[in-house]
Amino acid sequence: MATTASLALLVQSIIQLLQMVCNELDEATCSHLQQYAQQLSQATTRLLQEMQQSALAWGDLLFAASQQWQVWAVVGVLVLIVRLCQRLSERSPQPASSGAEDSSSSDTECGERQRERKDSGDYERPLFGSFAGRVRLSAQRLAYRSRVVEELVGDLLAVLQKRLSNSFFPVLQPAIGVGSAFEGWSPCGRDAVYRLLVPLKPPRGHSYRLELGTAAEMPAKDSRVRVELACTCAREQLCFLHHPEAEELRRKPAASLQHTLCTGSYLDVQKIAQWFQDLVTSAWQDMPQARCYSMKVLPSKRSCKLQLTDASGKSLLVDIVFGVQQGDSDIFLSSQDTTEAAGEYTFSPSTTWAESYAVAEVKFFRHVARQAPHDTSHLKCLQLFAAILLGTGFSTSTFKTVAMHLLNTIPVSSWSRRELHMRLQDMLWYLRGCLDDKRLDHFFFANENMPEDIILPPAFQTAPLINLFQHLLHNPAAHAKAMREADKLQEQLTALLFYGH
Repeated sequence: MATTASLALLVQSIIQLLQMVCNELDEATCSHLQQYAQQLSQATTRLLQEMQQSALAWGDLLFAASQQWQVWAVVGVLVLIVRLCQRLSERSPQPASSGAEDSSSSDTECGERQRERKDSGDYERPLFGSFAGRVRLSAQRLAYRSRVVEELVGDLLAVLQKRLSNSFFPVLQPAIGVGSAFEGWSPCGRDAVYRLLVPLKPPRGHSYRLELGTAAEMPAKDSRVRVELACTCAREQLCFLHHPEAEELRRKPAASLQHTLCTGSYLDVQKIAQWFQDLVTSAWQDMPQARCYSMKVLPSKRSCKLQLTDASGKSLLVDIVFGVQQGDSDIFLSSQDTTEAAGEYTFSPSTTWAESYAVAEVKFFRHVARQAPHDTSHLKCLQLFAAILLGTGFSTSTFKTVAMHLLNTIPVSSWSRRELHMRLQDMLWYLRGCLDDKRLDHFFFANENMPEDIILPPAFQTAPLINLFQHLLHNPAAHAKAMREADKLQEQLTALLFYGH
């Protein structure tokens, strides 16, 4: 009972502090803190009920309470209050001397501009210590290297397109930077992999027919791309379908797409990867960047992985994957093996292609960047969580899905650096709610709030919601483990708020 009363008194004091702090804050921040107070009160009530019903000994009771996520939420809110009080004390006006009163308005304006320039950095340093500085440098490095990689791969494709201009091989389209490195928040930092998707258009006289997985298998992981001959009578003198003299040309192995890059009538991912790797090896010396980088093709069965090393010994890792577009949408069938990307290693037939949302995702983050003020912190949230996810069963893709849902719900104006700690806690609470419900919806299916510039296949709007936590519904052990790991994430975030590491 003493523990119960103490905890109740603690929570009551926290809520009163929140109310006092709100009197000094703007309306939006005050509203958000009041929501925190309400959630904290409800969570603590549940915890108190559990503690009152428990028959555990004093030591066991303290241990059990320490494992509850609500306790860490209390600690997290205490940290927020401390930070807010610090900010309020920094903003409080100091007594001015008569000499200060006579100072010119221009000096005042200059000081205000200096404080504005330092504000975001000064706010983050005590909050995250040196970690915020590392994240900031990592983001700058990612942006610079992404531009270097995009230019290099663009030049490489220009050389290859020229060589393939009169062939019957797939037509290489401009590369699209995808993945976390091009979204601006790579979890790998200095060792980021710069992934680009190269769309493959069918050559003249050919067409692709996409054979997607059934609705029950969506998102499709075992789709195939069937290569068929197309009538070109209206624009070509020789049509593979209707001119016998073109049949002999089509059957030449060196000129035939179906003979070189297909297994049966289906595009073979492994054959395409090997074909492209050979092209890159032969074309590298024609590249202007060959004078600046040594290039090594790394082993890969489903993509073209390049290691580029400059004179100082620093390396860039580039992963070129191949895609076939679904209609005119931002959804592709990709050569990238989704099981391998998720850290699983299962056999995938070489004629199977995985449905990829990478292009739609990078377009979503660019849409947010266009709408957001300059100091938006959503990418920093992802970068910070990527750093503390190590050792847990949560993937960065899970937190990216959480972030996209919240970015589609919370106005981008509320993602400023001043509110970074609130958004971090929002992401954890959203994840916790999804774990409680054993449900995390896929972002691109049946989402009525999709930005207009993201083009999805019509079937996506009418498709049923896809639960990314489906595996937790019938696996109590996996669900209990995920809940424990969510508690661990809360502890790590609290340590980051307190100590900056």
